[in-house]
Amino acid sequence: MNSPLSETEPADSAATDLRSRPGSRPSQPSSSESFGFQWAKFKTTQLDSHTGLSLTLTRFFSNTRWKPKELYGKSILEAGSGAGRFTEILLDAGAIVTTFDASVAINVNRENNAWKGDVKFLRADIYEIPVPDGSFDFVFCYGVIQHLPDAEKAVRSLVSKLKPGGRISIDHYLKTSALDPFNQPKYFWRRWTVGMEPDKLLHIIRAYMPFWLPINTLIQRIPYFGPKIAALTMIPCWNYLRSGLNRQQRLEWAILDTFDALSPVYDTPRTLEEVRELIARCEGLTEISVFYGSNGVVANAVKR
Repeated sequence: MNSPLSETEPADSAATDLRSRPGSRPSQPSSSESFGFQWAKFKTTQLDSHTGLSLTLTRFFSNTRWKPKELYGKSILEAGSGAGRFTEILLDAGAIVTTFDASVAINVNRENNAWKGDVKFLRADIYEIPVPDGSFDFVFCYGVIQHLPDAEKAVRSLVSKLKPGGRISIDHYLKTSALDPFNQPKYFWRRWTVGMEPDKLLHIIRAYMPFWLPINTLIQRIPYFGPKIAALTMIPCWNYLRSGLNRQQRLEWAILDTFDALSPVYDTPRTLEEVRELIARCEGLTEISVFYGSNGVVANAVKR
């Protein structure tokens, strides 16, 4: 059962937890627990306002292919917002934002962004989003779908919240067999790290990353062969070379995103064609565009 937006609390209060309402119990298993832990530890790490860079801004507009002026004064539903790195961008553009997350990270988002614009925060389940159907001009969901047990159900749920003519943008991890400094080490180690106590996993990553990141940097700077050699080391390391981040920021991002890769219960990458088929199965969408994006595969579409 959907709950009207008027029942949510204002932005200057605690984020409303709607998961305990009848019909709104979360369907997701414990992936949300690791993300809640993660964002409580790295509250501002990826916010552009913290880094002084435009990494999130660039990723958002280059992948959604929306324009800032198109968002001004428009209603946007943001799904799986984490600590709010994209919430910040939406509010800076003047959008009217409803943002939700299944985990306690929604409270971190509130801390980061409640004072930045017109925003409501909900702790809710993506399969049963407690807002009226057909009520948003835009729906945005990055870094979420691959971590769910039922991707198609999630996408259908998101699409149902769009107005006719409304636009949706999702992204998804890419499935590839190519040698990649992220892919092979990640899926090799996940057989042991999934289900590990978050504190223990984070402690391990914090212990080796200050030592390994400089070595990984030297390896990856080897022309052509560097990233392939880094993949063969089988040591997980999210190294944001040439990102503009300073040394300390790169270390913090490496620890954060390595934990992000190794901890969630669900991690199901898809090929570009599989993402295209996923979106095509969701009735009522037109102008579908599926392409390789900043973090794998991006799918943009318009609701009929």
